[in-house]
Amino acid sequence: QIMINGESYKPIVAEAAKKSADKVFNRICVTHLLMDDSKENRVAGAVGFNVRTGDYHVFKSKAVIVGAGGASNIFRPRSVGEGAGRVWYAPWSSGSAYGLMIQAGAKMTQMENRIVLARFKDGYGP
Repeated sequence: QIMINGESYKPIVAEAAKKSADKVFNRICVTHLLMDDSKENRVAGAVGFNVRTGDYHVFKSKAVIVGAGGASNIFRPRSVGEGAGRVWYAPWSSGSAYGLMIQAGAKMTQMENRIVLARFKDGYGP
């Protein structure tokens, strides 16, 4: 069997981020994307708060990538026998990243294909 051990990815990505960034802000919950008044449909930054200290942060940027995605329980179950909340992914995954983009005016398309799982014979994983 082939085992996928995704926990090794996080330290690799974190180390690359530390090397490339001037400063890394951990544990920030972004609440709003900031729009550029001079250019239509352009995001200029974000506002968020530290979930441990409550301190607010305003970030200015040339580009914004919303890298938090996924949501559980956004579609109704196929049948009555499948209870809401019986999900494969985290039931507390609220889809708040989708909300950030919608508030900023993004057009959401192809949401029915939000997760594509790689499956292969005799293997585990998503």
